[in-house]
Amino acid sequence: MTLRAAVQMDPMDSINIAGDSSFHLILKALERGYEIYHYDVKGLTWENGRLTTPAHRILSAQRQAGDHYSFGDTVQLDLGRDVDVVLMRQDPPFDLGYLTATWLLERITKDTLVVNDPTSVRNAPEKVFVLDFPEFMPPTMVTRDLDAVKDFQSRFGAVVIKPLHGNGGKAVFRVDADGSNLGALVELFGQVWPEPFMVQQFLPSVSQGDKRIVLVDGEVAGAINRKPGDGEFRSNLAVGGYAEAAELTPREAEICAVLGPRLRERGLLFVGIDVIGGEWLTEINVTSPTGIVAIDRFNNSDTAGMIWDAIARKLT
Repeated sequence: MTLRAAVQMDPMDSINIAGDSSFHLILKALERGYEIYHYDVKGLTWENGRLTTPAHRILSAQRQAGDHYSFGDTVQLDLGRDVDVVLMRQDPPFDLGYLTATWLLERITKDTLVVNDPTSVRNAPEKVFVLDFPEFMPPTMVTRDLDAVKDFQSRFGAVVIKPLHGNGGKAVFRVDADGSNLGALVELFGQVWPEPFMVQQFLPSVSQGDKRIVLVDGEVAGAINRKPGDGEFRSNLAVGGYAEAAELTPREAEICAVLGPRLRERGLLFVGIDVIGGEWLTEINVTSPTGIVAIDRFNNSDTAGMIWDAIARKLT
C-alpha cells in the first residue's frame, strides 16, 4: 500500500537524528516508498472549510550529520485532500499554540487520519490522563496550594515537583523530607506557570530505572529501561539518563492490558508510558512520544514499521 503522509514536526535542522522518533518514522516511510511531507505547525491556515499549509516533500533522509535530509520545492498542501495521514509530532510545550493545532486538525479528521487523534491529544495530556488510573500511580497531588503540598509531604516524605505540561524531564525537582526550599519552589512554580503543578511521592526505586513502554494501537511494541546518570535522580535521556534493554514485569504487563483498550478507543495509536521501579505508572505520553529508536536498537525490532502498519490498517 502506498501512503501519502504529512508530518507536523519541529524544523528538520534542529532534530537529533540519532534518537528522534519522528525522523525514525520518516526513514521507514521513505524505505517503503511512501510520499511524505514535512511542515511546521506555524504554517497552518484555515479558510473556507479547508486546512492548508506550506510544506516540503522529503526527497531523501539518512543518518548522516550535516546532510540528513533533502527537500523538494515548497508546495501548498491541503491536509484534508492531498494526504492520507497527518502525524502530529511537534514537541511540547502543551500550550495554547498546541491546543489550537488540535482544534484545527480536528476539522479534517473525517477526510484524513490524524495520528494521534487531535481530540484525544487535547483531552489526554501526559500528566492529566494518567490520573484516570490511580490504582497504578504513586501518591500524587495536583495543586497550586503551598499548605496542601506541606501536608502531602508530611504524610509521604520526600517528593518530586514537576510542571503539569512539561516534557523531557525539564524543571523536575526533588524536595527531601525536611522540606528545604519547598516554599520558594512552590512560589517559583506559581510565578512561571499559570496552571497547577504535580507533586508525587519520591520513589527511591527510580534508581532501578524509569521504563518507557511503547504501545502501538493498544499493543505493547517494546520497552527500554532508562536509568539516571551520575548525580541525577531524573532518568530522561534528554537530561543525561542512559538506556538499557528491558522486559516487562507482571505489574507492567497488567498496566498495559488495562491501558491498551482505552488508548485504542481514543485513537491514540502511538503512545509511550513511563513506569518507575517496575510498578508505578507516572505518565502516559501522547503528544509526541519518543523512545522507539532505542527500543529498536536494543530489541532488533521494527517499531516504526509497526506504527506505519497500524496506520495502513486504519486506512483500509
